[in-house]
Amino acid sequence: CKLSYWLFSVVRRKRCAGAAGCRHRSINGAARRRVAALRCPVLGRPRPGATGAVSGGFAARHGAPGLRPAPVSCGAGWDGVRRGWSVELIPVSCRPEVEVAALQRLCRRARAAKEPAAARFYREEGNRLFGLRQYGAAVRLYSQAASHELPGSPEVSLCFANRSAALFRLGCFEVCLEDIARAESHGYPNRLLPKVLLRKAECLLFLGRLQEAADALSVVENKIAVDGIVTSPTHQTLLGKLSQLKVKIHEKESCPEAAREACGDIQRESEIWEENDSISGASSSLSLKFDTERGRHLVASQDILPGQSLLKEEAFVSVLCPGESLLLQDSSETVWDTRVTNADLYCHRCLRQLLASVPCCGCSYAKYCSQKCADTAWEQYHRTECSLGPLLLTLGVFCHVALRTVLLAGFAEVGRLVEWSHDGDKDLHNPEARCNHLSEAADTRAGTRGIPGCNDSGRYQSSYQAVFNLLPHAEKHSPEHKFLCMLSVIAICKQLQEAGLEAAVLNQESSEKWSKPKACEKPSGELSPELKTVAEAMLRHVLQLQCNAQAITVMQESGSRDGAVVNKKPVRLATAFFPVLSLLNHSCWPNISVSFSGTAATVRASQPIPSGQEVLHCYGPHRCRMRVAERQQLLRQYFFECRCQACLEELESDVKSVVAMRNSFCCPSCRAPMQGEDMLCCSNEACAVSVSRESLSHRLQDLQQQIKNALELLRARKADQAIRMLQKCQMDAGNLLSPEHLLMGEMEDHLAQVYATLGKWQEAARHLQRSIEIVEMHHGPSSVEIGHELFKLAQILFNGFAVSEALSTIQRAEEILLVHCGPQSTQIQELQEMKTCLLELPRSILQRT
Repeated sequence: CKLSYWLFSVVRRKRCAGAAGCRHRSINGAARRRVAALRCPVLGRPRPGATGAVSGGFAARHGAPGLRPAPVSCGAGWDGVRRGWSVELIPVSCRPEVEVAALQRLCRRARAAKEPAAARFYREEGNRLFGLRQYGAAVRLYSQAASHELPGSPEVSLCFANRSAALFRLGCFEVCLEDIARAESHGYPNRLLPKVLLRKAECLLFLGRLQEAADALSVVENKIAVDGIVTSPTHQTLLGKLSQLKVKIHEKESCPEAAREACGDIQRESEIWEENDSISGASSSLSLKFDTERGRHLVASQDILPGQSLLKEEAFVSVLCPGESLLLQDSSETVWDTRVTNADLYCHRCLRQLLASVPCCGCSYAKYCSQKCADTAWEQYHRTECSLGPLLLTLGVFCHVALRTVLLAGFAEVGRLVEWSHDGDKDLHNPEARCNHLSEAADTRAGTRGIPGCNDSGRYQSSYQAVFNLLPHAEKHSPEHKFLCMLSVIAICKQLQEAGLEAAVLNQESSEKWSKPKACEKPSGELSPELKTVAEAMLRHVLQLQCNAQAITVMQESGSRDGAVVNKKPVRLATAFFPVLSLLNHSCWPNISVSFSGTAATVRASQPIPSGQEVLHCYGPHRCRMRVAERQQLLRQYFFECRCQACLEELESDVKSVVAMRNSFCCPSCRAPMQGEDMLCCSNEACAVSVSRESLSHRLQDLQQQIKNALELLRARKADQAIRMLQKCQMDAGNLLSPEHLLMGEMEDHLAQVYATLGKWQEAARHLQRSIEIVEMHHGPSSVEIGHELFKLAQILFNGFAVSEALSTIQRAEEILLVHCGPQSTQIQELQEMKTCLLELPRSILQRT
């Protein structure tokens, strides 16, 4: 299957593993002889990497959201970035049926089918936790149960009804009503209906919808009367509840409450915005440029202030990163996991946080925030993806993004651009030649018309044409990597063909026919010409994703939710294509911040940007988190050598980097910094202590494990033991690490968390302030990391009733987070609510504090 000339022109040049002198049997020949094959790490257990956010608890919490990690694997993206490939000796047979069986065996580890036995298991577990009053966990389990029930099964109504009971206990009355309606529509048993209808009346009563509540009670009365059995204990209980609710409705009707102002209903600031004529979603303060050194890039066309919005873009395509626990060990043993992953917490289409999910009718994996989202996803792409779930989960998120991209674009547009890439611009895959041609274009609408991705009128839009024109760097990927990507794409297309989904992909059948795919009677051994076109486009997108994948991140709560202080950390939620955002080049000292709301990205200036200066993003490696050598190593996966100002300054300077100094070991005798490579010597000439780096590294690992143990004690509600263990860790670290080491700040942060759970607000604030000092040394006083830490400090001071300190901390946190996250962020809203609450206190209290 010749997918494209630019792929095979490279693959054919690889040393032949077939007969001597043969120029055509290349990688396939080697495969048939059972050579050592490269295996994508996502096919095995994913290995964590290091660019999306720095590894380690404290550093990871301070990773700037909105990074653009791009793994080297064709399916990477589940929990950060993997570095390189994992090599494994695997036997490869010349018999296709053996290779198919091997892939099917791998796919069995990713379960996405409906399993009624699993539904019973999750529902029973939900009932157990409901009895223990763990209502939030019960909601998740009932959702899992609903996702495993077969379409049309009456059991699914029990899942929705049980979930409505848990939601009622949580005070989520609107969502509870939605679940009651779902239970009724799915055939909830008639004999159990009165209890659910009474719950509906109670929800309506709490929401102040008195007439609807009265109507619901009338339905219950009629239902009980029709049943004709009023002597059983259950019916007597229902009648008692019915009488109570009637009394409550009558009381509310006779004494209507004054309209309450919505708590925390703060007027959101509207951001000044004038859209660019040439770049969709971009501010008029930006312009699109092109040159041989930087390629396409954005520059400021006028002076830009910190916090100013520069770009608002909806992802062309996004795919939720499912989480590692969905991959089970390859065994016949049945294991149903009750752990919660991102696949359970967020809508698979719009990425909105889920409370009561709507399951897909065809698989147990996809979940949505509403029936509308479920229907839209099915219409646009999921009707094709649904039966491919295990394969897509096995191959990884990059392959999934590539497939969804072509499904959203439609075959007509995909075919047009693939044909254009063959017959049109012959320099499409030769960036150097293209740069020489385009760099002469003037900065006018006529000039931008020739820039790849722009339409005929010279406008660069967030469209499939822009996605297609992102550079795949085909000439820079290794032949092994391209071959493995090709195999992954072919596996998807073969399954599409064998499942009878080819016509759906090519948009040739009605949605009614698509909803019931039929398998081909005689699967062809070769892909059709149309599917070859789809495969070529998908392969291009998989290669593009290495340098153009954007991680969508969210600030996710970590630890227990029952504390007064909410601890959040940035978590990679999805992988996406943002064609306009991809125009931004990298700098280890960027001048913008990226925040996300669902599938939408917003770019804001994080520092003043003078007119004519390039707008620069950070792809992960940041000067505050890594030394220059580490950054340069990680950035090689993007096929460029970073020459940003931060790198040049460090490379040209003989002084050891600030990051290295602050994160160094210290002498156990005199506490001076240690120097050297394998054998470290004290930098104090009067001290002759020397220690091997390996020995100190082992001590550091032991220390990190002790900190993890302390956090386990905190989760087990053994706060006093956690404090003692963390204090011991601090003493041990004092003889091992520099005072400014990030781990020292991490321990202070954890101690603040423990004291906050005990309600010892002054102690918590004292430790958190020490943590903030270390964070500020590493990231600067106006960084987003400091903003997140100040947000936590504001919560502690607010709960500790330290009014003046809380107000000043809120003010500083607002100033920083407004620049990085904007006025719509949840943290800004919470800060404003706290400030409003404090300012409404009586003046006498404010004066005393």
